Amino acid sequence: MSDDPSTSSTLEDDQDTINSTTTTTITPTPTTTASVSASASSHNSSLSKSQSAIQSLSTILPSLPPSLFSSSNPARSLLHDHHTASHISSLLRQPDSGAGDNNLCRWLYDTFQSSDPDLQLLVLRFLPIIAGIYISRVALCIPLAGFEAVLLALYAHETATRSGHSITVSVPDLSHPSLYHETNAPAKNNSTGLNLAVISPSLEPYGTVRSTRRARIVGVALELYYSKIHEMPVQSKIEFCEFCRVWAGQDGEMYKEMTGSSCSSRSERKEEDGNGEKEGRITLPWELMQPILRILGHCLLCPNQNKELVDKGSEACRSLYARSMHDINPNAILATGSLLRLTKQALDSKDDFDPTEIPKSRVISI
Repeated sequence: MSDDPSTSSTLEDDQDTINSTTTTTITPTPTTTASVSASASSHNSSLSKSQSAIQSLSTILPSLPPSLFSSSNPARSLLHDHHTASHISSLLRQPDSGAGDNNLCRWLYDTFQSSDPDLQLLVLRFLPIIAGIYISRVALCIPLAGFEAVLLALYAHETATRSGHSITVSVPDLSHPSLYHETNAPAKNNSTGLNLAVISPSLEPYGTVRSTRRARIVGVALELYYSKIHEMPVQSKIEFCEFCRVWAGQDGEMYKEMTGSSCSSRSERKEEDGNGEKEGRITLPWELMQPILRILGHCLLCPNQNKELVDKGSEACRSLYARSMHDINPNAILATGSLLRLTKQALDSKDDFDPTEIPKSRVISI
């Protein structure tokens, strides 16, 4: 082995460099430590809020599964607990539910105001029943301050989230030629050729529910539900479809061939309507119809479809189509009719159906 001093010095320098590099690599940075600490603190805060909400709910319901108290995420566990959800749903359907002193409505309001995302999802899970019962009972002139408080909390949350902005979507201007069509219209200076369509106008803060605001407030709450619908249990969506059929107040059996799906018989529906939970037909302004149709579109055309959900969604859509024909509402007729045809194509197609895919046929059907 060589005793050259320069070689020995070089080896020592290399060893120092390796040690320094190794030390630098395994030493956590202050930013990483702070991030981990913040994440742990956030999780503990969320867990504490969830446990507190579950504890409060235990004073309203006679029994809760013991697993909820030991779960690492009680809110998520309760969201998918069918037994407990059914019990809460039955309480919301009671004749005296929705009053200002109703403990369950107060719990739903306080739980949503916790600002915890998982707890807010839990409240949204019951929105179809809250909105369905509330709108159906409005004409009965009974106190519904409890339901209104929950709906106003959802509306206020969405108002704050949007910060005064409306929800828009860019729609191509067909007066501009594209790869798929030609036009004889004179060219415009706008190179993009896009128009902004307003899906949901900007929101104004409301502190009370008036008759002129009711449809808007409920519609915005349904828009919030739709934004989280991919996280909602199937049963929640089924309940929504059932209320849509009741709201329509029309028999859509004559349009059954438009979807080809199975549904309950007329006698079964009459028996279902006679249980006092669904009071029937309501006014359906466009600001309420829009979120309803979006939610139904998800129920009918979403991936990994549930057969019962598709059947209930088809039945609701047929009833809304019949209602639109009865009211001679062009916008609703076009929307519900298109949704029915898309559903039939999806059910009849042997391959995976994509509504946005361009057909390969050279024949253009009008």
